Amino acid sequence: MRPATKRAKIILFGDSITQESLSESGWGSYISNRYQRRADVLNRGFGGYNTGWFLKFAATDEGRADLFEHEGVRLVTIFFGANDASDPVLNERHHVPLGRYMSNLREIASLARSNFGPSVGIILISPPPVCHDGRLRYQKERYKDSATGELERTLELSGKYAAGAGEVAKELGLHFIDLWTTMQFTPSGGEREGWRDFLSDGLHLSALGSKFVAESLMGLIDRVLPGLSVKPCPYTDIINSGSLCAEIQQIGPWHDAIDHTQPEKSFPGN
Repeated sequence: MRPATKRAKIILFGDSITQESLSESGWGSYISNRYQRRADVLNRGFGGYNTGWFLKFAATDEGRADLFEHEGVRLVTIFFGANDASDPVLNERHHVPLGRYMSNLREIASLARSNFGPSVGIILISPPPVCHDGRLRYQKERYKDSATGELERTLELSGKYAAGAGEVAKELGLHFIDLWTTMQFTPSGGEREGWRDFLSDGLHLSALGSKFVAESLMGLIDRVLPGLSVKPCPYTDIINSGSLCAEIQQIGPWHDAIDHTQPEKSFPGN
């Protein structure tokens, strides 16, 4: 008889790039599909938030309940920076100084560890690059004649915050995905052709960009968290009832393990 178990959880912390991740073709949807019947993927992305506002929310009763009162959390992603890296003059509202952004990331990681346990997997994800042409085009489409033509988010600023996130990950021993670099450049260092197509408006992810993030995330899990890695069914090479995961058990016995003449014997508690 299989021991009773509760479904594991994966929590995604972030801003709008995370909030939108469970939409059709979103990167969170890829993760949810990979962990079907093993783990619930909880989207805790907050559009327009920077790390400071996220921590303010986390300190409230509502925030603590929403973010941290969950059992069985095996993996947490922390994906901030697109708003924090806003220009301090052109977008003072969202801007968080680089040093404070790094300090805030440390605090978010500390909260994840203290609430979910020292063995929880934590993956820090850098802000993606910014496509200037895409941002200016978005301005014109949204604001028409009121478009300023000024960039309050830039490739240079997002790069500095990506580097800062990388420093925090190294300091704390966290797993890290440097989207700013890997989206723009190939492993050999050359510019990746078509990288701007990863962004729908120069800042947020397109379907292609979401797929890139999902593949980067799942690839990292395969390499550094093999116990949480889900392998496709060896016979069909797809994620289904035959997929394999060393540390996260599926919920309910697989259908082919059920004796149809005495099904109650296959279910704990009967």
